[in-house]
Amino acid sequence: MGRQTETGAQACAGTGSASRLDPFALPIRFAAPDAAADGGERRVTLDAERVVVDRKVRSMSMRIAVPLNAFSGVAVRVAPGEKPECDRVEVVLAHRDRALDVPLHESAPDGDGLAEWKSWGRALKLPLLVEELDGRRSTPSAMLGLVEVRRPRPRRRHSLLAGRRPRFLAKRRTGALSGEAPVHRSEREIIARN
Repeated sequence: MGRQTETGAQACAGTGSASRLDPFALPIRFAAPDAAADGGERRVTLDAERVVVDRKVRSMSMRIAVPLNAFSGVAVRVAPGEKPECDRVEVVLAHRDRALDVPLHESAPDGDGLAEWKSWGRALKLPLLVEELDGRRSTPSAMLGLVEVRRPRPRRRHSLLAGRRPRFLAKRRTGALSGEAPVHRSEREIIARN
């Protein structure tokens, strides 16, 4: 049984270490690796509207606040290791400036990286991106603004239930002529013609 820490990270039972960031528990604070920063890490605060990065470079404290809509999307990439079995899948909050990329998840290729990728995209309401080995980022499907474009679903006219009456018509009773309907043959019309 895991517990939620004050920084928003899900802690493993009994270890006290953060193993997974929960995309649906915003805002969250966590440490991310940063090669240019002192100590090799930076503190990231992520909420539904912005990302705040705190880091020290050459003993100088910096705080960078970037609105969430400035990020191009949530990207998934394969980070090659020294051996093919050491490869890992990384999920990052992608920005045009690669120095502002925020790592969100890292797992083995057979782990839950793709599920995390989709969860982060849904939670942050950003498009999903795939990063190629050469560094190019593209969407896995065609987009028209924020709407995903795909082939339309087939109509229901070829379905098994196409010959049935609609529900509101099925409630109605069909009329029938009875044999006792009155017939008036030799009577005068009651219509005013003047």
